[in-house]
Amino acid sequence: MSCDISQGRLRACKDGLGGNSVLYLYNGLKDAFTITSGEATSINAGLTEVYKFELEGDLNTLEQSQVGDRNTGTEVNTQTLTISLKKIDASTNAQFNLLVAGYPQAVVVDRNGNWHCLALDDGMDFTVVSSTGGAKTDMNGYTLTGVATTRDLAPLMDSATQTAFEALVA
Repeated sequence: MSCDISQGRLRACKDGLGGNSVLYLYNGLKDAFTITSGEATSINAGLTEVYKFELEGDLNTLEQSQVGDRNTGTEVNTQTLTISLKKIDASTNAQFNLLVAGYPQAVVVDRNGNWHCLALDDGMDFTVVSSTGGAKTDMNGYTLTGVATTRDLAPLMDSATQTAFEALVA
């Protein structure tokens, strides 16, 4: 059967880190990458501009939940991205208004150097919470929560594609 697993995995070393270091957003594009065996190996020529958001702290997470349903014979992966960005300003407000209205796609770089390509099917729906905090030590900034549904776990980008992708940063 074509859906039978074909390999196992050895125990991993204790050398990984949680969290994410960079978020890239771009306007939605059909077939943004060529995907081969769970890896993004090239970029669609229609992808010409990418926006970079540097992440700090421990409040930046990506969770993927892939579920198969034997009753319907389907599978779906829900990708949930939570990002925390400090300081509120007018130009960011304007951009986040557009983010919520559009169908953006994303690439997240985790602290282990893996580049996860997200929301490749239909884009990502974002909720933006802008908060001034209450106490002087509370965060003044944004919490973005993006949710996308796709079929498969996010493909990881190969190193040549990472270099080409970074060249598109506006």
